[in-house]
Amino acid sequence: MIRVVLPAHLRRLAGVSGEVRLEVPGPATQRSVLDALESGYPVLRGTIRDHMTQQRRPFIRFFACQEDLSNEAPDTPLPNEVVIGVEPLMVVGAIAGG
Repeated sequence: MIRVVLPAHLRRLAGVSGEVRLEVPGPATQRSVLDALESGYPVLRGTIRDHMTQQRRPFIRFFACQEDLSNEAPDTPLPNEVVIGVEPLMVVGAIAGG
């Protein structure tokens, strides 16, 4: 079971509170987790990654095990701690401005 922590505005949009727990078939990668998330919560399609290109949206970051995974390839395996459910994959809205 993969645990995903969403920012407050996406939790509100999806109608969930707290973490989302997902069954991810096959290898756990950013792509497979986002596919499972969007399958279970269709309202989130296009909010984390672009509909057409499937690229991460600007100002969205992915963190797990105190590491920024945002620039990893979408098919790179997630850390084992995430795969076994000890650590969550965190989807974070980056803050910009001055």
